[in-house]
Amino acid sequence: MRRLFHSLFALTLMLMLVVPSFADTIKLKDGSVIHGQVVGFKDGQFTVLIGSGAKGRRSRTMIYVEDIESIEFDASGAVAGTTTNDDARNNEPVNQPYRPSPNPEPVNTNSQTSAPPTFFTIRVSVRGDSANNGWTNSGLVVRRGQRLRITASGRVDLGRRGFSTPAGLPLATDNDRLMRTEPTGALIGVIGDDNDEFILIGGRREFVVQRDGVLFLGVNEGDLSDNHGAYDVVIEAEAGSSNPR
Repeated sequence: MRRLFHSLFALTLMLMLVVPSFADTIKLKDGSVIHGQVVGFKDGQFTVLIGSGAKGRRSRTMIYVEDIESIEFDASGAVAGTTTNDDARNNEPVNQPYRPSPNPEPVNTNSQTSAPPTFFTIRVSVRGDSANNGWTNSGLVVRRGQRLRITASGRVDLGRRGFSTPAGLPLATDNDRLMRTEPTGALIGVIGDDNDEFILIGGRREFVVQRDGVLFLGVNEGDLSDNHGAYDVVIEAEAGSSNPR
C-alpha cells in the first residue's frame, strides 16, 4: 500500500464504536460541547446542524477533525440516507461518516418477507495523478459483510497512454500497474492501509466487503506522474451491516 492514513482511520473507528446517546454530542478538545446532528464529512471537517429547526431552518457549522475529542451519536437518528436528485441540486455533496445503526428490532419469525437493506451515499472525486501517492481516501470505514455498490464516470488523461474511463484501457501496455491482469487506468480500490488485495471497480461494481478498514480508491497504473483529471465516484454503502455473510 502506497499511503498510510493512521490518524483518520483511528478517528473513524472511534466513531463506529462509540455508544449512542440521546443526541449527537460533539465534545471538543477545548472542553466545550456542541449538541446537534452530524450530517456529513468532507476535507477533514464534520458538518453539523444545530438548533430545533424552527420554521424549517437550522444553522450549520463545520468542525475540524483535530478539534474533536469524541462524538456520541443520537440513538434515534437514522443513518445518512441516499442523496436524491433534489438534494444534489440544492446542496453541495459531502462525504457521509459511517453511523452505526441502533439496536435492531427483534426478528419476526412469522413474517415471510424482510425489509430491504438501507444504503447511504458518498460522492468522491478520485484523482488520477500521483497526489497522495495515488490513493484517494473515501472517508468511509467499511465492515466485513457490508455490501457496497460503486459507480464511476468521467475520464483521466494517462499521459502518453491517452484518455481512460473508469473501465480502463484493455490494450494499453503497463507492466507496473497494481492489478496486472486488469485494464490500465481502471478504477480500483483497497480496504485498509496494510493491505495489497486490490479490488477492480471499473465503471460499476457491487460486492460484499471481506474485511474491516478504510476504503481507498485509485487508478490502476504504475506511473501516475504525467496524469491529469479525476473520476467521479458514487459509493452506496449498506447501513448497519456487521455480520459476515
